[in-house]
Amino acid sequence: MENRILKHMDVVRGITISILEKTTEEAADITPKGFNNNIRWNLGHIAFIQEKLVFGLAGEAMQTPESYKSFFGAGTKPADWTEAAPSLEEIANVLKDQAHRIKEFMPQQFDKQLITPFTNKAGINFTTVGETFLFSFYHEAMHVETIKQIGKAAAAQ
Repeated sequence: MENRILKHMDVVRGITISILEKTTEEAADITPKGFNNNIRWNLGHIAFIQEKLVFGLAGEAMQTPESYKSFFGAGTKPADWTEAAPSLEEIANVLKDQAHRIKEFMPQQFDKQLITPFTNKAGINFTTVGETFLFSFYHEAMHVETIKQIGKAAAAQ
């Protein structure tokens, strides 16, 4: 079962990377009316949150760049950035590397208890690494859909 779940992660991450690779640096920074964030923020947010859900909450060292928390953490937005955000190439490399590290880490970790139970903003409670990892698929897909909506809104402006 673990192998199937990790293959599913490859599918989800493959969709994300495909969208990233079709996005220009210029398009990544458009924040259309009605949105708080842009495509670059959503891609970086996917990387930062998955790192937190899989590694951080398990008590493992997070390996996303330190700046990702201030750029892409919950509650951040491009309008507040005071320095240049990471390039799409850097974000792509982080996302790809992260997927490889997760594949090495996750086997035999699904039932591992989190250091501290975690409740997300939606009120969902998590107690194991497997629960947070599986939730990360939903989170990533939700932001991929937002990226698509931003792209459509930006094209309509």
